[in-house]
Amino acid sequence: MRAAGRLVGEVLTALTPRVAPGVTTAELDEIAEKMITDAGAIPAFKGYHGYPATICASINEEVIHGIPSGHRVLREGDILSIDVGASLEGYFGDSAITLPVGQVSEQAAQLLRVTEESLYKAIERVKVGARISDIGHAVQQHVEAYGFSVVREFVGHVIGTRVHEEPQVPN
Repeated sequence: MRAAGRLVGEVLTALTPRVAPGVTTAELDEIAEKMITDAGAIPAFKGYHGYPATICASINEEVIHGIPSGHRVLREGDILSIDVGASLEGYFGDSAITLPVGQVSEQAAQLLRVTEESLYKAIERVKVGARISDIGHAVQQHVEAYGFSVVREFVGHVIGTRVHEEPQVPN
């Protein structure tokens, strides 16, 4: 799992400086797929329940599972969430990052800052004897204090020998 997670992190790190106005989400997908396959891994999302791409690339108000396309061109002021998964030696890595495209509005910058802070608030709650609900509560409490809200329709999840494992983690 560590090797798969490290690979996913390397892909996200490589994609980050490429997120810029004029770039298509298909270009980012191609880079991710090449890095994953060159490492001897398999893109975890491609083909999963018919999903056609290596990454999920969600622009602005899209919550998750945006499908990369040569017609989806990033524009100044967008925010882009990139979700990457890879299977390596039978184990999965899966992570996402949300990035500004060029200069973003103050509200978008605050959203990015507050949601990243909420991630660290959630991580602080992960310990032996804690409840899964403590994680989601930490996220919700933090973002609502800034006037944002959580998406209740989707959850985080555990990974291992499958890309989605229990328990689900509200976030």
